[in-house]
Amino acid sequence: MLNNSLYQSVMRDYDRLQADEKHQQDLRTQEVLEKIPEYGKLEQEIVSLCAKSARERILSTQKPEADASENLHSHIGTLKARQQALLCEAGYPSDYLDIKHICPICKDTGFDGNDLCQCFRKAAARRIYDQSNIVPILEKENFDTFNLGYYSEIPDSRFGISPAENMRTIAARCHTYIENFDTQFTNLFIYGETGVGKSFLTHCIANELLKKSRSVLYLTAFELIEAFEKHTFGNNNDSEESFYEDTFFDSVMNCDALIIDDLGTEMVNNFTVSQLFLCLNHRQQYGKSTIISTNLPLEGIQDIYSERIFSRIVSYYDILLILGEDIRVKKACSKD
Repeated sequence: MLNNSLYQSVMRDYDRLQADEKHQQDLRTQEVLEKIPEYGKLEQEIVSLCAKSARERILSTQKPEADASENLHSHIGTLKARQQALLCEAGYPSDYLDIKHICPICKDTGFDGNDLCQCFRKAAARRIYDQSNIVPILEKENFDTFNLGYYSEIPDSRFGISPAENMRTIAARCHTYIENFDTQFTNLFIYGETGVGKSFLTHCIANELLKKSRSVLYLTAFELIEAFEKHTFGNNNDSEESFYEDTFFDSVMNCDALIIDDLGTEMVNNFTVSQLFLCLNHRQQYGKSTIISTNLPLEGIQDIYSERIFSRIVSYYDILLILGEDIRVKKACSKD
């Protein structure tokens, strides 16, 4: 179950990251001081100059002279330039003693000014995913465990192709989707009868995208609508819970890949239809991929939801129809 301590959990990661970066900087500094003693003497001189200037400003009853301040800055600049020269002469890069930040925007604080940095939001989204119950499922349901043996080689008279051949084609298209994920924006609409492997296929895709370090959010249609409701109607005074809900909704709208499983099983009303359209439309506008799986046929989408949602799907989604019989029934029969 997801908890409401997301903010503190991610902030602890940033605290650990900053502590590790400072430790690594200290080790590099110690290395330089041992190898270049003059560097340390120059650093001590800079510290002494700054301390002396500070004492004089505190004790003085007169406003500091501009020339004195400029001379101090010039002197310190000369000493720092000498330090840089010593580093280069010893074979070190000029920024060797700088802290090496992973995020150049927030410098690993998690904040861009007064706002949360994008790297924080991505870390929070990843934490949400890691805490979800989908992670252990992906260990069992992925392309390595994908089995075409459950699909018949006998052609389906309605389509002139066997379920097995159809699934081979679909799997190939999914692999292409994954391989081109960063360069070719695509959405997927996967539909078919109950138990033909739609959810399994979306698990396979999610697993591969996570391997590519892409932010993926996997939700049932019910969980998606629940997120819409909390964002729209929530009146939570708990700042932690509110932060979690806001972050979760932001992930729904802006994660690299949103997977909506079992569309059509949720309660459908005017609110859910309008929110679903806003979500799909937003993600389309900002180039964020969406994958939908459903038991509904395409005409069912038009009947149950709206013409606008139907139009979005047929216009901007790669439509994949999975043929075959209920695999769960086949598995149960094979055990008998």
